[in-house]
Amino acid sequence: MKTRSKPHRRLRASMLQCFNFIIPGLLFCNTLSAQMLTERIKLNQLGFYTNAPKIAIVTGTTSAAAFYITTTNIRDTLYRGTLSEEMQSKNSSTKTRVADFSEFRKKGSFVVSVPGMGHSYVFKIGDKVNLDAAVAGIKGYYYQRVSMPLEEKYAGKWHRSAGHPDTEVFIHPSAASNERPAGTKISSPGGWYDAGDYNKYIVNSGITMGTMFSAYEDFSKYFDTLKTNIPESNDAVPDLLNELIYNLRWMLTMQDPNDGGVYNKCTNASFDGMVMPGVTKAPRYVVQKGVAATLDLAAVAAQASRILQKYKKQLPGLSDSCLKASVRAWQWALKNPSMEYNQNEINKKYQPQITTGGYGDRLFNDEWSWAAAELFVTTKDKSYYDVYAKHRKDSLSLPSWAGVELLASYTLLRFTKTLPVDVQKDVQLIKQKLVQFADRYISNVGGNAFKTVMGQSPREFNWGSNSNAANQGIVLINAYLLTKDKKYVDYALTNLDYLMGRNATGYSFLSGVGSKSIMHPHHRPSVADGVTEPVPGLLSGGPNPGKQDKCEYEFAEPETTFADLDCSYASNEIAINWNSPFVYLSNAIEALQGEAGYSGKKLEDRK
Repeated sequence: MKTRSKPHRRLRASMLQCFNFIIPGLLFCNTLSAQMLTERIKLNQLGFYTNAPKIAIVTGTTSAAAFYITTTNIRDTLYRGTLSEEMQSKNSSTKTRVADFSEFRKKGSFVVSVPGMGHSYVFKIGDKVNLDAAVAGIKGYYYQRVSMPLEEKYAGKWHRSAGHPDTEVFIHPSAASNERPAGTKISSPGGWYDAGDYNKYIVNSGITMGTMFSAYEDFSKYFDTLKTNIPESNDAVPDLLNELIYNLRWMLTMQDPNDGGVYNKCTNASFDGMVMPGVTKAPRYVVQKGVAATLDLAAVAAQASRILQKYKKQLPGLSDSCLKASVRAWQWALKNPSMEYNQNEINKKYQPQITTGGYGDRLFNDEWSWAAAELFVTTKDKSYYDVYAKHRKDSLSLPSWAGVELLASYTLLRFTKTLPVDVQKDVQLIKQKLVQFADRYISNVGGNAFKTVMGQSPREFNWGSNSNAANQGIVLINAYLLTKDKKYVDYALTNLDYLMGRNATGYSFLSGVGSKSIMHPHHRPSVADGVTEPVPGLLSGGPNPGKQDKCEYEFAEPETTFADLDCSYASNEIAINWNSPFVYLSNAIEALQGEAGYSGKKLEDRK
């Protein structure tokens, strides 16, 4: 009898292993190999860190009891797991089962397969699995730059001309003063286009800049070496800071040098059509000053001043100029504490009427708190802290452009050890509140059909809901920074997984990243540039049952009301203030993947 060759023995062993895996094993192997791609398996389409929790969600009813991790060709089964009991989502009619394969730690590319259903998109297990998304989120701001051409060597096929130069911007009658009468021309170039439109708004820039400056302050060593392929990448300033400085310099042009007040926005009178930037030649205006815009600049400039101190040689005078601008803005707000930007009232008095985004805000306690906290930490002047203490709220809530107080809390917590002893006692109370805030998010994950922090209430699905997911993640990252309890990083990661595909829609909400990423955002360059793929690195707004755009939606339940259509500005527009918490969260997760020391435990075992 001939001895079998080694290849035959390996084949026979493989067949026996398959046969013994599940009876009848051979039938299972044949069935699995015939499986096709299904969108019913929702997961982070980039992948999972080797020792981190790994969860996929199987949607819809299935009779399968098990799931399998296989090679990408579906030939080799590497892991078998049991699907959880079926769960009904609280936010839609979706039914789910959990495939938890946290214990599987082999590096490589794989798919999740469910017999009778199909297999997932290919994903990776390894290190730096979310780095592409983290870098893309930052690079998205480069594509939003105003007043400069985007060169092909940096922008690829999305290269374009400079768009709006904004070197001749008119003082709108609502903003007129003795020194700057209506019709006066000023120069206000640079900055970022705010969203899918071509205007620039100080209030929305405020929270955007504050969030990303905070990311730098929390993870400066990580960002100091991170490259994003922008024109400034070879200088001695980190790319993230270079990108922020591009918008910072524009913000400083929006401050009236005569009194320190800040104009609300630089804008057309009405929105441009769905054309490339600069095609239309409509006049641009700066409009009335307001307390919210002025205090937002005060906060951003104070934060920038302390961050840029270590770059005085590379950026001569900028840190000092920022602090001067911050103090002048603060002084203007003290003299004009009730100056509200109310576009409807302005349009009753002045021509031309302004119909672009208002970003009007009538409540200023949060802006006072944030600006005061930033100025206090930067200058150590106790009078600023007294103003913070006067205006702060007792409760914590997620940041938004109209509610920035949590940014003040983050800053005070970040610099607790440098503050006076009596202030440190106050800040300890903030720490307790923030950790409790994070713990409430964690305590409710078990009741969520997608096992993410995001989606614990239908109310979370509103205009810009994806920024809620990212900001929740930032709360959890800050809880980790305060406690060093690694569970907070794991739970923050669930929301990054949500944004990258583990959600009821099955989309990766970041353009250009993922197997099924958004293709038709409400974003003028993406619509008008003639390139099939949208501009990359931009976060879509996300599910929004409000449907304010009157676009056609296939679904109408809170977590599924999303349309990948460019008409859907209520669910599929992009905006700088939605990208910024994504930048923080995705890069924080990357920065912490080694430090946090993921245990590989199942998520429910980490509470």
